[in-house]
Amino acid sequence: MIYLDNAATTPVVPAALEAAWPWLTAVFGNPSSTHELGLRAKTALESARSRIANWLDCPASDLVFTSGGTEGDNLAITGLALANPRGKQIVSAKTEHEAVLETLDYLERVHGFEITWLNVDHQGNIDLAELGKALRSDTTLVTLMLANNEIGTTHPLPQIIQATHAVGALVHTDAVQAAGWFDLRVGKNGSVVAGVDALTISGHKLGAPKGSGVTYIRGRLVVEPLLHGGGQEFGRRSGTENVAWAVALATAVDGLPEFSTESARVSALRDEFITQVLSSIPEAQLTGNPTERHPAIASFTFAGLNGETLLLELEQRGVIVSSGSACAAGSDDPSHVLIASGIDPDVAQTSVRFSLSHSTTAEELSTAAAALADAVSIVSGLAN
Repeated sequence: MIYLDNAATTPVVPAALEAAWPWLTAVFGNPSSTHELGLRAKTALESARSRIANWLDCPASDLVFTSGGTEGDNLAITGLALANPRGKQIVSAKTEHEAVLETLDYLERVHGFEITWLNVDHQGNIDLAELGKALRSDTTLVTLMLANNEIGTTHPLPQIIQATHAVGALVHTDAVQAAGWFDLRVGKNGSVVAGVDALTISGHKLGAPKGSGVTYIRGRLVVEPLLHGGGQEFGRRSGTENVAWAVALATAVDGLPEFSTESARVSALRDEFITQVLSSIPEAQLTGNPTERHPAIASFTFAGLNGETLLLELEQRGVIVSSGSACAAGSDDPSHVLIASGIDPDVAQTSVRFSLSHSTTAEELSTAAAALADAVSIVSGLAN
């Protein structure tokens, strides 16, 4: 099997499971308890927080452990919007993940926020000039993802942060798909996320278990919590902490390769794969920005063909891929990302996404490209 659906989820790395096991078994204490088992759990929790803070180049107290990207996006967007009301305008784009879109819908319906939607072009790019016009004195928050999980297009976050801060508003970025591939050091000048106010990470995208995650919220920013209770996580997220998953997440982060060399290496593999597909399959059209894109994502449409049949044909050939966001799996609707990018709904239904991992090889991608060409030939024959 060649697994090329890493944007949906990644396998848990063995080291993360091994690190988590003691905190699920022998050392099972509640980190809020004052006896030895509790204190040992507390020490492990704070050690994990410090290790992740070192990776993100931020104070450990700026990090909130969560259950993953959806909770993290909800906490950052709702928490900051309700607690820091310069006004009731939020700026975003309709190519965001459903966790962002649904949170903004909630804030609009229930709390009366006005959402200003930025347009994107055919490749999923926003226009910085349009962002500048959208920003106002009553803008509370701008939320734009770093790298799109379906088409891979990246947003120019440094310019977005600069423009937004110039009017006194806050910036949140969903970095779930970017973790492990981009420089996420929020305190490092020159980093793509330097100066961002909030950033969301999900563990299962980088080798930690599903249900693990962490959200960065800068310094003394006030956050309205989603969960009310005992005041854990600096009062930002109540509930007994999942020590095992925090340790697993920190261990997965510790094992990530150096992003600068790794992104360049995998980008080269991705580009060669894209070239193979486009040169051998006339029906294939690359989606997303051809250059400003996630190092490990290549997504195509195949006009006139049935996308789901293509996926089945690929699976029969041992290649596991998806049609887009796993969070929308099972829906008959075309990708909201492709629709927002101006792609015809019928064409959007044919989308197939290939997402690489740090261990994907050139040989696997060559095999996948050949399998795709074979699958397209079979499906084309059925269509005709």
